[in-house]
Amino acid sequence: MAELEPIALFRRWFEEALRDEPFDATATCLATVDADGRPSARMVLLKGADERGFLLVTNYESRKARALDATKRAALCFHWPKAERQVRVEGAVERVDAAESDAYFATRPRGSQIGAWASDQSRELPSRATLEQRLKDVEARFEGGDVPRPPHWGGYLLVPDHLELWQGRPSRLHEREVFDRVGAGWKRVELYP
Repeated sequence: MAELEPIALFRRWFEEALRDEPFDATATCLATVDADGRPSARMVLLKGADERGFLLVTNYESRKARALDATKRAALCFHWPKAERQVRVEGAVERVDAAESDAYFATRPRGSQIGAWASDQSRELPSRATLEQRLKDVEARFEGGDVPRPPHWGGYLLVPDHLELWQGRPSRLHEREVFDRVGAGWKRVELYP
């Protein structure tokens, strides 16, 4: 593995996974801890990765967003079984600016844009009919026009300070390469499998 810039290595692995994995390579487990110290994990989709970090989007009023805002920390775990690779990421979390959230929202399919307005994500739903009616109401509201980003929806950037790149090997003698942020650079170590 032996590359000193872990996000560049992640991006190379990610591109390979997008090409080769049979399922959605953007799927990742997001782990958070709320203000009371209660952990929670769920699958989300990565929306981008660059030198700044890892982009996720959600409803800012959802359970995950409340936890992200409360602790400003999170972890991701990617698993690409065909390549026998796993990437673990830990770091600080910050909201991206409105312009970046707007730009990403504009790329979403119209149905997903409408759904972002109709859903009170993570809140109790009285009935499926309630959601279906809200969906119809939002469709009517934006009929014939663009769907703007709701003010309660946007992106978070996970700024990594710890990454582990795991490569499966025979006899469970896997390669584990860990990077920890030190100032503007990274310290790299290998771990026993």
